[in-house]
Amino acid sequence: MRRIHRQAIFGLTLLTASALATADMLGDYRRVTDGGRAVNRLDIDNDSLQFNRDDGFYSSGLQFSRAHELREGERITAFGWRFGQQFYTASDIKLLPQQINPNDHPYAGWLYGGMFKETRRQDGSSLLYGIDIGCLGPCAGGRWTQTKLHDLIDEPLPRGWSRQVRNEWGAILYAEMAPVRWKPASWLDATPVIHGRFGNIHTDAGAGVTLRAGRLPAFEDGAGLHAYARLDARAVAWNATLQGGYFSSNDPHTVKPKRLVGEAEGGLVWSNGTVALSAAFVRRSTEIDALSNARGAQNFVRLMLTYAP
Repeated sequence: MRRIHRQAIFGLTLLTASALATADMLGDYRRVTDGGRAVNRLDIDNDSLQFNRDDGFYSSGLQFSRAHELREGERITAFGWRFGQQFYTASDIKLLPQQINPNDHPYAGWLYGGMFKETRRQDGSSLLYGIDIGCLGPCAGGRWTQTKLHDLIDEPLPRGWSRQVRNEWGAILYAEMAPVRWKPASWLDATPVIHGRFGNIHTDAGAGVTLRAGRLPAFEDGAGLHAYARLDARAVAWNATLQGGYFSSNDPHTVKPKRLVGEAEGGLVWSNGTVALSAAFVRRSTEIDALSNARGAQNFVRLMLTYAP
């Protein structure tokens, strides 16, 4: 009887705390959306932007987000939503399905939408968390998008989408935190970051550091022009673009993921406080256990456009 009573008290306490947290979150959301400014952001990842007609592995990522940001003293609070599409192919999209090596990357598409909250402080610390919900497989439209895009820009058409991973609905909880920013000079700073994702599409955790140099903005929404370099590593527990959906079976082509993946990025960022532009080159180590970096490492271009009237 006492055990049941303790469980009831614990459950009631948990429900009460959840209700209070939800009420507090809704209050913050109303305050930010009523008094904050709208920020529109477009992120593009694409290996075809290297203009070398070499397309494979992580082929494309496109994401649009819209958030309301409210600056209160030395803190910016943001609530927003986002949607996007990513797709992955074999190392050479010109290969027919029967020509693709069993250790090559499966064809996969991921179409998603979600919501997030972010807090950034003038000292450089920040916290971001959110949820994405979407669909993996043919329902993501990766085949249609890549075929139409390549036809438009006169690039070789993909030939292996008939063996992509099967359909599965997915959800990903994600978070990223920067606990501190080191600033040895007015033109130079470094920010360590820890991040993680949990869900049936991606489950991983990692850490990295970003070094910036140049005319740095006084705050995150200010004007500036700087170069940056980012190093990151993540431990992978599940990657559905390689292994298929966590709950799916009989996928036509899957591979074992590399459990430790590294990434290096370098680029330039310009902002006048209303518009921001960035361009970067990204090098990602192999994500497939059976492929060395000589065969499986990926290169792609990353572009970002932000407009906050």
